Amino acid sequence: MENDDIELSDEEEEITAETVLKTIQNMWQNERLAPEILPHRNDMIECMLGQIQHMERNINKLPKTDLRASIHKMELNRIKFIICNYLKTRLDKIEKYCISIVNEEKQRVESGTNYLTPSEYRYAQEYLLNMEVHLKSVVLNHVPGNMQTFEMNKMAIQPNLHSHIFLKAIDTVSGVVLEDLFGEQDEEIDLDEGSQHILQYKPVADLVKNGKVQLI
Repeated sequence: MENDDIELSDEEEEITAETVLKTIQNMWQNERLAPEILPHRNDMIECMLGQIQHMERNINKLPKTDLRASIHKMELNRIKFIICNYLKTRLDKIEKYCISIVNEEKQRVESGTNYLTPSEYRYAQEYLLNMEVHLKSVVLNHVPGNMQTFEMNKMAIQPNLHSHIFLKAIDTVSGVVLEDLFGEQDEEIDLDEGSQHILQYKPVADLVKNGKVQLI
């Protein structure tokens, strides 16, 4: 990656790009498999986009008949697909859970722990506004006045945090409390590094967000 203060060797640049790509792949996999929207990592996306531009300039310098150009283009297309699908997955969640996400994000912005990028937050707010305008024009304006009031929050769809997920423990984690949905005694388990489990998402949600476990 480019750095204004430190000049990196080609080998160091390759290691850095590989690390960023691995992080993005993990982000993408977690976002696709988690029932809720996860904290954004726009820093990693911006970093990889810069690297893509650098790689494209290098590819354009190669002869069109050079096999390396074809191989590098295939790899770039794969990286672009991962990034596009990661962003699309987040937009799909914003549209599906728009009301609850906007309400929760308002609180996160105040505390500085926002999950959405500024552009995602604007999109979510505009999507919610358009949904409300559409509902009024299509339904509410055509019913008696005493029926035209409604509470938007009652229409909110919540992600199912009790859905089951597959995970792999990146680090050893002790004392994970599994809530008993039937009101019986909760269970406490340890996750050993490298072990794989099928668990409800809610007890491990924070572990997914801080990188202690990886969804698979």
